[in-house]
Amino acid sequence: MSYRLSVAGLPEKKIYPLDENFRGRSASGEELAFTNYYMTRNGRPFFGVSGEFHFSRMSDARWEDELIKMKLCGLNIVSTYVLWNHHEEEEGVFDFSGRRDLRRFVSLCKKHGLYVILRVGPFAHGEVRNGGLPDWLYGMPFEVRTTDPGFLERVRRLYARIGQETAGLYFQEDGPIIGVQLDNEYMHSSAPWEMTTGISGEWVFGGNEGEAYLHALKKLAAECGLRPAFYTCTGWGGAPVPEDLVPLWGGYAYRPWLFYSYRGEHPATEEYIYQDFHKDGAVCTNDFKPPYAPESRPYACCEMGGGMMCSYYYRFQLPYKSVDAMANIKLGSGCNFLGYYMFQGGSNPVGKRGVFLNEGQVPKISYDYQAALGEFGQERESYRRLKTVHYFLASFGERLCGLQTVLPEGASHIEPTDIKTLRFAARTDGKRGFLFVNNFQDHRHMPDREAEEVVLELEGEALTWRFGIASEENAILPFHFDLDGIDLVQASAQPVARIAPGGEVTYVFMRPEGMEARFVFEPGTRITGVADAAPAVTVPNEKDAALFAAEKAGARVRVLVLSRKLADDMLLLRDGRLVFTEANLLEDETGLRLETAQAVNRVRVYPKGMSALEGEKEEDGLFDVFRVETAPVEIRAACRKAAANRYVLSFPAHFLKGCKDAFLQIGYRGDIGSAFLDGRMIHDNFCNGAPWEIGLSDFAKELEKKEMTVYIAPLRKGVNVNVESAMAARSEQADASVGELEWINVQPVYEIRLENRKG
Repeated sequence: MSYRLSVAGLPEKKIYPLDENFRGRSASGEELAFTNYYMTRNGRPFFGVSGEFHFSRMSDARWEDELIKMKLCGLNIVSTYVLWNHHEEEEGVFDFSGRRDLRRFVSLCKKHGLYVILRVGPFAHGEVRNGGLPDWLYGMPFEVRTTDPGFLERVRRLYARIGQETAGLYFQEDGPIIGVQLDNEYMHSSAPWEMTTGISGEWVFGGNEGEAYLHALKKLAAECGLRPAFYTCTGWGGAPVPEDLVPLWGGYAYRPWLFYSYRGEHPATEEYIYQDFHKDGAVCTNDFKPPYAPESRPYACCEMGGGMMCSYYYRFQLPYKSVDAMANIKLGSGCNFLGYYMFQGGSNPVGKRGVFLNEGQVPKISYDYQAALGEFGQERESYRRLKTVHYFLASFGERLCGLQTVLPEGASHIEPTDIKTLRFAARTDGKRGFLFVNNFQDHRHMPDREAEEVVLELEGEALTWRFGIASEENAILPFHFDLDGIDLVQASAQPVARIAPGGEVTYVFMRPEGMEARFVFEPGTRITGVADAAPAVTVPNEKDAALFAAEKAGARVRVLVLSRKLADDMLLLRDGRLVFTEANLLEDETGLRLETAQAVNRVRVYPKGMSALEGEKEEDGLFDVFRVETAPVEIRAACRKAAANRYVLSFPAHFLKGCKDAFLQIGYRGDIGSAFLDGRMIHDNFCNGAPWEIGLSDFAKELEKKEMTVYIAPLRKGVNVNVESAMAARSEQADASVGELEWINVQPVYEIRLENRKG
């Protein structure tokens, strides 16, 4: 089909700096601030990319490598909850040790150049017991989430301890903490009161004091030493948004909470329809109804669905392509600050008195969230696909930030169930910009598209794209894109990064699935390295990688075009080199490490001649290729059935020798899987058809001496409870049930040193 979009005569976007509540200056002179449209660093547009990582939900031994993975994926901000009931289970008794060591976690973020946003509550939600509020609060003569002096006195004590733990780590002190969120979803959302849930169905009080409550928290936070560059609050759902806080938004297309009381099919949502979230008077089809003029604040996100947990009544496998598709939608809709919830999955700690510190609708321990990085560090397809988006923002975010959204007529009102109409938008100043295309929809299957045409009308010029795009794919296509002085008039390929290792500039592009990569340069541009040397270049689809050069009037750049698969394998190093691997890559001050499930790996590096990795070098046209390997390890676990639905697993002594970790993978049929060690639960899983994984390094010493017990709670059909007895006896009866462990596997995880660095 053919579509047209005019951006001719586009009025200039009004962009202006916000006041002192939205800026901060570090001791070394760095400044962070906000305009009404985007964030700035030292006066220049800065594109923030944030990922949620709850430090107390992961063994502290794993923290650093997981932060390195986030950094290598292109994130520059870590957002983390300080969950009150993880730190003060007993009134007045705080625990900030081990996995609860906030100071160490923030210090590691600083070490790896990551900013931090602390979400200090007091209410968090986050599928935590009572939304993170400790049980002991409910024996007090006051209501929670109010300005009652008794409640604020307890919040002051919490904030004071957080201030003590984070002293010297705020931005103005050259620390990484740039933001602090006050409460969460105030007057919008709550959580089950877990002391009564299942009996009374009572919920934690959601609040009713509006801005006064948030201002009381801000005053307390500042008095307790929590003084960031800016404070944030929830933007969505009718929550109050004071004029001195940064409102943060989000979007979830997979919504387990629908099934807390509803039984049926999940509807297709509006999350994959382009909107204009920075336009006064715009009517959006989702819940974007801010209590302020949209153009007066930036549209920034903290809770885009980076995954989603399974709840008891909604078991599903997250389509990982949904995550970068949502990033594309948010960018095309005017977002200049991405934030994912969760980016790093986790595991809930168990309370000191055996109380599970989570919400009853989700697993007692697992908070994997099907996130880009799993709770034991597993790298998901979403992680791999997001790199191309984040690298694009790191290299070209400054170009994007000031560009406004322009939608074709009716675009924001496309029905989510409409799988025929092409979804696209532009961000532009009327002269240059990007065409955004999305072919993903939650809870619907989008068709492959083969003959789409979009005509973009500029002042005195019309650009035409003719393209196909695969089902579930999305793309960002540039027009009048400056390549160091050479005008790339338009391209049907997505810009990923500008690199200059060794001084020679290369622009990296990705060819979206189902699309032919075509580049049209300004007249007079000389192209070398491909078969046709005209200013219009088409890269053959059968090539995973192609390299050519563009030259004009003394300017010269290389253009490296990658298939989607190769782009997903790509990681961008600090020095500008590109490494391509199917494994996890870790880069720190000591050099490069490979985290992999394979004993033998092939690693490609661009450009050629700049690397001497630890491995056998092979020849490849565009890359240096290294074959790296380690001694393979086989780990066999013995499994025996001990009782109905109950199995015992045993592991050999020193079973992790030669490994960094190992994942126990369990295939089973049933309702819930629970793993026990020495009588305590160590992990659990709601069955959704995917293998259940447990990282074993957290328990390795115990497993060498003790057996693991796995219980499969059976899934029952035709269940009823028989109470026909004069003696209050009750018994469950079922027509049929299934609870069976079908197979187990132990997958070794190796760490291989690739490159050493001195100093």
